[in-house]
Amino acid sequence: MRDINLENLTFMDPAVQDCPYPAYEVLRAEAPAFYDRAAGIWVITKYADIRSIIMNPAAFSSEATVELARDSIDPDRAERLRDIYRAEGWEPQPTLSLLDEPRHAEVRAIFTRALRAGKIKALDPFIESVSHDLVDRFVDKGECEIVAQYSVPLPLIAICSQVGVPIDDVWQIKAWTDAWMRRFSLMISEEEEIECIRKEIEFQKYFHKIVADIKQHPNDSILSDLANTKMSDGRELTYAEVSSHLLSDIFVGGSETSTNAISEGVLIMCQHPDHYALLNSDIDKYLPTFIEEVLRLQSPVQSLYRVTREAVEIGGVEIPARSVLSLRFGAGNRDKDHFERPDAVDLLRCNAGAHMSFGGGIHHCIGAPLARREMYWAFRTLLDRTTGLSLAPGKNDFSHHPGMMLRSLKELHVRFRRR
Repeated sequence: MRDINLENLTFMDPAVQDCPYPAYEVLRAEAPAFYDRAAGIWVITKYADIRSIIMNPAAFSSEATVELARDSIDPDRAERLRDIYRAEGWEPQPTLSLLDEPRHAEVRAIFTRALRAGKIKALDPFIESVSHDLVDRFVDKGECEIVAQYSVPLPLIAICSQVGVPIDDVWQIKAWTDAWMRRFSLMISEEEEIECIRKEIEFQKYFHKIVADIKQHPNDSILSDLANTKMSDGRELTYAEVSSHLLSDIFVGGSETSTNAISEGVLIMCQHPDHYALLNSDIDKYLPTFIEEVLRLQSPVQSLYRVTREAVEIGGVEIPARSVLSLRFGAGNRDKDHFERPDAVDLLRCNAGAHMSFGGGIHHCIGAPLARREMYWAFRTLLDRTTGLSLAPGKNDFSHHPGMMLRSLKELHVRFRRR
């Protein structure tokens, strides 16, 4: 921590993104509202401040904050890239996490119906079956690369089944979500971003006929609800809106958090044999808390944005109106003022579920119950089917994909024995 100089600190630095926790500790103590000059955003790191902001949408807007962040870094480039969408496809529209009331409540209701408790319960046997099918493919080999072979396909197959996408197209969907993720990271060159935009346009065109057909022949899928539900103004969502929700809210939002959390959870099992042994001693007792501790400690969504509607004071600092705030959930989830021994895994922690990894308030992640079930079956199946889980020697560098908002382990090579 002595090497962290606040004058030069920026979350645009890939090294900071790869392991942000030392920076978070310094910021919580010295600058809980920190202006990142390189990014043009305010970084908020204290649990209480973040919680107060997400629970007050009247003072802190969610609308179009990703675009505002992009515009604050390079507005000319942002406009050039939007022109490509307009010329070749459909310009992305604000997705669920970027909408304010009253529009947010209307669109959220569609997702709430699709992801209601009964639907998740009915999906549970399918998720269990997929997890076992995936483990079947590598369990006899005694080793695997967890990210590509397990934590990516498990949630993606689950969400594809709910949309009606052929399972054979899962890896094509993954290529498109990866392109969205790279663009969303704000960490790539303009040439690379153009490539990503063209892949997103491929996604738009792939689903255009599917959506047109589903308007003529509605079914019980979430895609049908998105395409056919009338809003309070009497109109249905435009195709640009449907495709934006489909890519961001359903495919990325419905898989990426689970993927990242599953990978990090397996890493924790490998790095902490004592916790791994405790889990194996009583899976039913300890696994629910382990899931919450993984979400709290690793925070797959490290940050989301808000915009100040008026000038406001946070952490003793006056922040102007229309400022972009980066709410660092990964920092708040390790705040010692809220969690005892915040950097440690504690399978007996009584407030493990008080983390903010799924946001909060009106924007609390609708898919959180589904993500937890995917994590449950991912971990449960590995614990039931294998033993002696450990890191494969010499194969891991534990690096993460660069990104301002999401933290995603690139790969994780592990060894085990079939139980």
